[in-house]
Amino acid sequence: MLVGITLDSQTLTFEDDDGWVRTWSVSTAAQGPGEHNGSGGTPRGEHVIRAKIGAGRPAGAVFRGRRFTGEIHSPELAQQYPQRDWILSRILWLSGREPGFNRLGSVDSMRRFIYIHGTPDTEPMGVPASHGCIRMRNDDVMELFERVPVGCPVLIREHSQ
Repeated sequence: MLVGITLDSQTLTFEDDDGWVRTWSVSTAAQGPGEHNGSGGTPRGEHVIRAKIGAGRPAGAVFRGRRFTGEIHSPELAQQYPQRDWILSRILWLSGREPGFNRLGSVDSMRRFIYIHGTPDTEPMGVPASHGCIRMRNDDVMELFERVPVGCPVLIREHSQ
């Protein structure tokens, strides 16, 4: 079982233990790759899904600080808060597995709150535009959320192999 994210192609591929494979278009950091605190980059390397947040919430559920706000994203809500970096539907919180590269100290992916999460349908996929996280369409992240367990390995790399 593996989640693979490729920055140059802006894709996320999930393969389960039964050989089921699915690839989705995503949006990673506008700043490109980067592991350091404050870089705004998407951290590379080996990660693991440390926590799953949002089970049972409706599509478009709004999260702030990993807590459901009670809001459901809508065009009206987006107009009311135009500067918000929307985290919607589901959160897969990542933790780095490589000390000194994406874990611990100033390069800790979990402390940077790096997630795979849903985003408004108005946000582009296939182009880097996030603040460091991996954004997905709401239906896509909800499908992935149902299939992936806590502890699943995640590999984020710059180029396809």
